[in-house]
Amino acid sequence: MRTAAFLLWVVLAACLFTGRVMAQANVITPDHVYHNNIRSVKFNQLGDPLSMPMYTIGTGEKLELSFDDMDNDVKNYYYSFVMCNADWTPAQVNQFDYMRGFSETRILNYKMSAVALQRYTHYSVQLPGTGSYPIKSGNYLLKVYLDSDTTQLAFTRRMYVVESKAGIAGFIQQPVSPKLFRTHQKVNFEINTGSLNIQNPFDQIKVVILQNYRWDNAITNLKPQFINGNVIKYNAELDCVIPAGKEFRWIDLRSLRLQTERVRHSEYHANSTDVYAVTDFERADKLYQFIKDVNGKYYLATLDDYDPNFEGDYASVHFTFAAPEPYAGYDMYIFGEMTNYELNNNSRLTYNAASRAYEGTLFLKQGYYNYIYGLVDKTVPNSKFNTELTEGNWWETENNYTILLYFRPLGGRADELVSSITLNSILNRK
Repeated sequence: MRTAAFLLWVVLAACLFTGRVMAQANVITPDHVYHNNIRSVKFNQLGDPLSMPMYTIGTGEKLELSFDDMDNDVKNYYYSFVMCNADWTPAQVNQFDYMRGFSETRILNYKMSAVALQRYTHYSVQLPGTGSYPIKSGNYLLKVYLDSDTTQLAFTRRMYVVESKAGIAGFIQQPVSPKLFRTHQKVNFEINTGSLNIQNPFDQIKVVILQNYRWDNAITNLKPQFINGNVIKYNAELDCVIPAGKEFRWIDLRSLRLQTERVRHSEYHANSTDVYAVTDFERADKLYQFIKDVNGKYYLATLDDYDPNFEGDYASVHFTFAAPEPYAGYDMYIFGEMTNYELNNNSRLTYNAASRAYEGTLFLKQGYYNYIYGLVDKTVPNSKFNTELTEGNWWETENNYTILLYFRPLGGRADELVSSITLNSILNRK
């Protein structure tokens, strides 16, 4: 009996270990491009390239996914969805429980580039399609891959499916703390749970706050300050306080023939174009100046009456950040939707002692782009991207704050997205 029990314990332990290894192997990074030939991935509400890819169940809303394949050929791209929890870990739910229709769909709409020097194939698709659509609210990971083979993953994107079951109201104000009063912004909000069956709000409710749709500095793990019937308030003095940053820098690449805004000069070659941006400087000690930006995002466009999707051209865009000497112990990155909000070799700048500046190059399509510079401390493990020394923080900065409300029913196996609201630090300022 003891031998049998011991063998059973060994088998269970091995199964548990194997399950953990498989789970780790199946972890997929959200909003990541895996193939170097994939460029200009946009996923947003149809007709609004600056919006979040958020779909409300029971409406006729559509999302649009588009991207370019720089190999300039025709490939068989497929997409599918994985339902995730509030923290983007895969939910332990069978696909039949949250999707209807086909488990994967081929992207059939594509066009070969025209006019542009750079040859590419432009793919696009509207979601959800009639043959595949979500029936449960929550976080969804969109996977795009080749030849119906999920191991040939091209890229991923976050998608938000909402079913309005609760209400959120809030406003933006200056923090009370004198240390944060001039540099940070505080989000005050309350939730009306409506008809949700909430027995334990501390476990069943999760709230995430995104500044300008970014996940790298998202506010999570919030606890209610006050509960009164159906109303839950999150207004503790030090909760929901975030550095305000500054308005994003920008470059106008809508024309590669004209010297557009913040372009120093361009060089033209037989099959390519190099664009040199105006040199950027540190803004941390500069007074705040309001400049209308698109909060770190970009949109594709041309000034030549071309369709930017398949007639827009590409250029190697060279960025320069002047610095008398390098920031000792730090790596510098250029950051925004145009770098996929990622910190990697593509977005890292290199210090040039001869020019006394950080330099970097991005391969970008014609459009209008926002970006900022920031530092990562190389001496601290898992150090976060920080703009305090390069951009500075000012309370007056215009930012969007998106509040996502998740709810897990008793016995539920996934977090439902039951409400969402976006507050603007100027329009919703108290």
